[in-house]
Amino acid sequence: MSPRQLFPAAAERPDLAALYAYPDGQWLRANMVSSADGAATLGGASAGLSSDTDRQVFALLRALCDVIVVGAATVRAERYKPARAGAAWRDFRRGRTPTPPIAVITARLDLDPDSPLVTAAPPDARTIVVTTARAPADRRAGLARHADVIVAGDETVDLKAAVAALAGRGYRRLLTEGGPHLLAQLAGAGLMDELCLTVGPLMAGPGASRIVAGGAGTGPAAPVPLTLAHVLEDNGFLLCRYVRQDHLSGELPRPLRPRRLRPLCPGIRAAGSGPSSCPAPLPSQRRVPVQASLATGNA
Repeated sequence: MSPRQLFPAAAERPDLAALYAYPDGQWLRANMVSSADGAATLGGASAGLSSDTDRQVFALLRALCDVIVVGAATVRAERYKPARAGAAWRDFRRGRTPTPPIAVITARLDLDPDSPLVTAAPPDARTIVVTTARAPADRRAGLARHADVIVAGDETVDLKAAVAALAGRGYRRLLTEGGPHLLAQLAGAGLMDELCLTVGPLMAGPGASRIVAGGAGTGPAAPVPLTLAHVLEDNGFLLCRYVRQDHLSGELPRPLRPRRLRPLCPGIRAAGSGPSSCPAPLPSQRRVPVQASLATGNA
C-alpha cells in the first residue's frame, strides 16, 4: 500500500493526516467512491469499488471528524455498525470521544431499534437519529431507548436545521458517507463544503446509481464549481479531494501540467512520526451562516 501524490506534485510520501485536515470552523465533508464509469455501488453496496488505500482513508476521515452523517437507506444497505476505535485514531481524537457518533437521517424512522448500530454504540458516542415531527411516535420511543433523537422538520428532514442542531452539540467537523440521495440533498441545500471521491479502475456497466441520485429538484439548482485540492494514486485508484470554490480564500493550487511523475517512497508515514513535508491544507473560508430552513425529503 504505497500511494503517491500526483497533485500538487510532492517529492515525499504523502502525509495523509495533513492532506485531509479539517479547516477551522464548521465544515461538512462528503466521502464517496465510484467506478470509472460513475457507478456508486456494485451489487447494491460500495465495498466492491474500494481498495486497501481507500479503506485506510475512509478510516482516517472517520477519525478526523466529530460526527458521521448517513442516510437510513445506506445504513440498511451497508449494514452499518458503530464506528470502531483503532490504535491509529488515538492522536487524532485526543480530547474527544474515542469514536465519533453516527447520525442517521430518516424521515420515517425506518430503522431497527434493536440493530447493533443502535444498541451497541458506546455511551459516549450514542447513535443520533435525525427525524421529523410527523415520524411515528412508537418508533421514536423505541429508538430513544438507546439513541439520541433530534427532530428537524415537519414532514421531511430539514437538513439545515439538522446540521445546525449537530453543530450546537459541538459536532462542527461533519463527515457524510452518503448515500447518493442524501448527498444530492446536502448539495442542494448548500451544505456540502468538500467532496472526497475515490475513482476505481473498473467499468461497472449500466444500472447502478451515481454518487448523487434523486428526482428533479433534489440536488443543486445549478452546477457547483469545485477546486481540486489534491490527487493520490495507488494501483490505479485515484483519491481526489475537491473543495467548493466559494469556500476558499487565498491562492488556489496550480492546475496539473503534464510532467514526468517521480515515484514516491513506498508506505505511508505514520501520524506523529515526524514533521510533514507535504503542502499545508487549503486555507479555510468562514461558512455562510445557516439561514432559514430548506425542507428536503429523506428516507
